[in-house]
Amino acid sequence: MCMWYTNAMNTRHHASGCLFGLALGDALGADTEFLSVEAIKQRWGPQGPPEPLGDPARVTDDTQMALAVGEALAETVPPYTARTVEAPLRRAFVAWMVSPDNTRAPGMTCMQACGNLLRGAPWHEATVAGSKGCGANMRVAPVGLLPGVGPDGRAALAQFQAALTHGHPTGLAASDLTAYAVADLAADGPPATLPARLRDYARSQRLVYHDDWLGPLWQRPGARSAADFIARGWDECLEVLDRLDAALSAGDREADPCAATGGGWVAEEALATGLLCFLLFPDDPVAAVRRAAVTSGDSDSIASLAGAFAGARHGLAAWPRDWVRRIEYRDRIAALGDGWDSCRSDVSVRDGLTP
Repeated sequence: MCMWYTNAMNTRHHASGCLFGLALGDALGADTEFLSVEAIKQRWGPQGPPEPLGDPARVTDDTQMALAVGEALAETVPPYTARTVEAPLRRAFVAWMVSPDNTRAPGMTCMQACGNLLRGAPWHEATVAGSKGCGANMRVAPVGLLPGVGPDGRAALAQFQAALTHGHPTGLAASDLTAYAVADLAADGPPATLPARLRDYARSQRLVYHDDWLGPLWQRPGARSAADFIARGWDECLEVLDRLDAALSAGDREADPCAATGGGWVAEEALATGLLCFLLFPDDPVAAVRRAAVTSGDSDSIASLAGAFAGARHGLAAWPRDWVRRIEYRDRIAALGDGWDSCRSDVSVRDGLTP
């Protein structure tokens, strides 16, 4: 057994649990994406694939880009500002785009924006201004795990990493909410009341535009001001949180989650549907990611987010050891998660910061 896994079993290791959960959910959903729920059940039975397939169990661009964000942040010397993180993120995104491993049906928005970044365009011109695809927040979990970053810094960083490729305000707001949820769960926030905390947070941020990070991104036809621009994104997120609340009240574990909160192709629906799958099984991480894989929408992104939330809550011990052993990019995931787990508590205590 790997020593880092033994250590993680003896502590909670929220960061490792979150990152491995993201990858494991991604691998499960990779086999069911683009299939109807009926087709999934016909092939694998009513519970869907019992485990990630293969050795290694292959992931998609969701995990690849989450690693790109995480490793870019790990190489950045604090303080984290738009000036210090832009170049590492740009390099990581471009490296992902040109990698021979980039063969997992990457999103068109990410590919277009990364191509613009490769050509040297300023980031706010390279981004796809009208896109709010789930690529904005499928990769943001590392921001919620980053040690020594307070709530304002986390919010700005989550939105900035999204804005490099997805310029729609809902992509920014949903990424911010996703990072908030990861940080909240990693800090032992109770899952049952998480939707209420997300709603309160969204309302508190509705008119907050992180000008030092986002600069002129808001300046486009139809936006009267920076606050008006970002409010549109938060309003769409608040609307999908209403749908999440209704689905949780119904408590139907058998129905396709996408019927309640959307197919997950866009950022706010990926957040809500991933959360729904986790919150239907808050104490059973494996059931949560398997439920997320049996969906009619963007199953890999939904399951990767459900896995990230479950892993942030329960730690690495949530996941079967054989799954962890077989997952693609295991060593990179372990290095990133273990490095952050080893310093999260010390940094938070020393600096008086929340994750």
